[in-house]
Amino acid sequence: MTDRTSERAPDEKPKLKEYEGEGITVTFEPRRCLHAAECVHGLPEVFDLSRRPWVLPDAAEAGLVAEVVRRCPSGALQYHPADGSVEHPDSPASVRRTPSGQLVMRGDLLVSGAYGGRHETRVMLCGCGASGNQPYCDHSGPCAEPDDDALEAR
Repeated sequence: MTDRTSERAPDEKPKLKEYEGEGITVTFEPRRCLHAAECVHGLPEVFDLSRRPWVLPDAAEAGLVAEVVRRCPSGALQYHPADGSVEHPDSPASVRRTPSGQLVMRGDLLVSGAYGGRHETRVMLCGCGASGNQPYCDHSGPCAEPDDDALEAR
């Protein structure tokens, strides 16, 4: 088990990595990634962990990239089409507790944390209280044991 609670101080602002393409830009927030692997399985030509940079947004059509990014249950991956459109949240919103304790949420969400509110469409929130990345789950508590149900947010 990895203890991620000491990776960053509680007052450190979350870091986003941006991968700009002609038709779509993909952002990645590493601390929110729970390794569901929807991206690498969905479009390996775009998402390849053995390569730097690991995300090449122009390696597939922008609509396909957006479709695969929307599969990311934690919301660690987001996308911004070049045409200025936005990801439409699921409606109605849904909340589901996994057997290991995470709260898997999809919809038009406002998540409050140390840096105020963030508009989200997909999140996995900590249900056990042990996350060092509150309110998001980081697998540092009882939810460190993955279960197949936790990774199915669709």
